[in-house]
Order: sequence, then C-alpha cells, then structure tokens
Amino acid sequence: MRKVILYIAMSLDGYIADKEGGVDWLNEYGDIEENDSYSMFLKEIDTIIMGYTTYHQIATELSPDQWVYEDLDSYVITHHTIPSSPKIKFVNENPCKLVEGLTKKEGKDIWICGGANIVDQLMQGDMIDRFYISVIPTILGDGIRLFGTLDFERKLKLIRTRDYDGITEIVYDRG
Repeated sequence: MRKVILYIAMSLDGYIADKEGGVDWLNEYGDIEENDSYSMFLKEIDTIIMGYTTYHQIATELSPDQWVYEDLDSYVITHHTIPSSPKIKFVNENPCKLVEGLTKKEGKDIWICGGANIVDQLMQGDMIDRFYISVIPTILGDGIRLFGTLDFERKLKLIRTRDYDGITEIVYDRG
C-alpha cells in the first residue's frame, strides 16, 4: 500500500511561510533539497500533491525555467481552470478524495508538498502516514501555520532525527 508522506520545512514556531506567504527565510540555511535524506526520500515517491500557491511559488520563483519535479506525477489542487500537461495535472478535487484514489493505484509513495490548507484537510481526514519535518532555527512570530486545529488527538511514533547546518529533521509515523 502506498504511504502518504508530508515532507516539509517549518520554522521553530511552526510556520511554513511568513505572514505574506513568503519562504525567503529558508534561504539562509542552504538548500534543504540537497541533503542526503531528501535524495533518498525522492527515490521512494512517484507522486506529489500540492496546492496552487505552492505550485505558483515553485513555477515562478524557485524554478521558473523548468519544472523541478519532471520525474514525478504532479497533482495541483486548485479552483483555477488551467490545462493539465502529461506530468502536471490541475485538479479541483477534495484532497482526501484525491489521496484516497491515488493510494488505490499501483506506485510508490505519495508526497504532500504543501500548503497548509491541503495539510489541514488531510489531517482532518487522518490520511497522512508519515511526517517528515525539517525544523529551521528561525522564529517567525507570525505566518502560515503548518498544522491547524484538529477535531481529535493524533499520536505519532518517532522514527528518527538528524541535524545538519542548524536544521533538525524529525520523522514520525502515525502511532
């Protein structure tokens, strides 16, 4: 069965973006995506899910010249009407229903890349199997929180921790 994995960076105080939605504060700590665990993680997945804001940030700021996830099937959840391509599918679908359908298909694990609204809905549906969080040693004080309010308590089991360049990676499975 395919696992649904949240792989994301957050500030020490739990934000994935500043109050303007920016992620420039991540740049101070080098390229998180160039560490060994990220490379190993990419070998385990073949599908990525993100919201439109995350997609737009990648496509216009982080990698405007080429889609960095060309080797993955990308699903962008959006209310915008945008034509899909063979590798990027724009869908107006409930994240839980999308994930439920994808987990029934053959393939590797599924990466939940962001944003907070997608994570909130998947958390409410109790659909995230693994939490792979890089904690950046920055306190933003305000911004877009990674986790919203839950209607239930979710226990997690620590799988491993690792630190490099001041960043602490924490990996949990659902308990």
